[in-house]
Amino acid sequence: MQNNNYSEEDELKKNLSSALEKKIDLLAKLYLERKIALDEISLILGIDKKEVEFIFTKRGLMKKKKMIVTGGAGFIGSNFIYHILEKYPHYEVINYDVLTYAANIENLREAEKNPNYKFIKGDIADYEKLEEIAREGIDIIVNFAAETAVGRSVHGKAADFIHSNVVGTHTLLELVKNYKIPKFVQISTDEVYGTIELDENKQFFEDSPFLPNVPYAAAKAGGDLMCRAYFNTYKVPVIVTHCSNNYGPYQHPEKLIPHFIFRAINNQTLPVHGDGKHIRDWIYVQDHCEAIDLILHYGKPGEVYNIGANNERSTIEIAKIILDVIGRPHSLINHVPDRPGNDRRYSINSEKICDHLGWKPAYTFEDAVPKTIQWYQHNIDWVEKIKEGDQEFTNYI
Repeated sequence: MQNNNYSEEDELKKNLSSALEKKIDLLAKLYLERKIALDEISLILGIDKKEVEFIFTKRGLMKKKKMIVTGGAGFIGSNFIYHILEKYPHYEVINYDVLTYAANIENLREAEKNPNYKFIKGDIADYEKLEEIAREGIDIIVNFAAETAVGRSVHGKAADFIHSNVVGTHTLLELVKNYKIPKFVQISTDEVYGTIELDENKQFFEDSPFLPNVPYAAAKAGGDLMCRAYFNTYKVPVIVTHCSNNYGPYQHPEKLIPHFIFRAINNQTLPVHGDGKHIRDWIYVQDHCEAIDLILHYGKPGEVYNIGANNERSTIEIAKIILDVIGRPHSLINHVPDRPGNDRRYSINSEKICDHLGWKPAYTFEDAVPKTIQWYQHNIDWVEKIKEGDQEFTNYI
């Protein structure tokens, strides 16, 4: 009789174990289809998220992947690294950055506590250095590394922009081709399309012609065209993104929104170029990271995706909003001579990524600007350190 009881208990355990196995398989399938998050799986199974990752990886349901994020110590790159480390605990992230003025390794101090994060200092135009990493096996490259400051390209050395944005991009494409790296995402800008008049009923689409007006935009366009050529000639699995103006935490203080925020905090004048009617589409950096995430995992090689928040604002409007949130008078607005080649308006159409990949921005400008201001108010020391290390940055604003 006792043996029968044990037999029934063993059978029950076996059935429960089988049910759990099926549940784990189903949850893994739903996760890979983007229908459930790891946090939700953790709650359902009653175990820690890292244990979920371990189980999925151990059973071959979730493959460990190694990703290089070039320019990861910059503004968007550092935000993207945090996004990936939080959302994909089975990803190893290598931050490959040469650490120019626009980079700040302090941005990633929290990431350094994560065993899946590693920093390597290097130039994206240094093929031999990149090759050392590629030999160990790479699944993904996301290229944020670029010279991006328009003012520096106009008043500084345009050759630096060609080196990073054209030569560097070509070097990465060669690496992807030679080592058969499965995915490469090239992060670019809407500035490659040129300008639109303020009263013109027009938007930039993915097939809009490139008509750059400043050396920065021309260099980015050169890199993007190289991506197109490498896909068509060699079938290199590259996807190009064109995003509108970003704002949010960790942005270099020479950029418009953090520059205005910091000056307003200190009750200083806000320098507005020309009449201040120049219009840009503004997107919160976390929305951009989510878009790249979708493109990385579900975008089609050879395609181009525009990313914008349909949030067009003039420079003078941005200045007034920041002054209002911080509680400073509009009299702090100071019109200064316009910058050479300053495009009047960018207007980007993002229907493709919305329709094909189901992306849409989660943050409104009204919600995200106060969040951004609050971050800078709490991180004034971070800004001061950048100013100390880059004494010339105000020359290029």
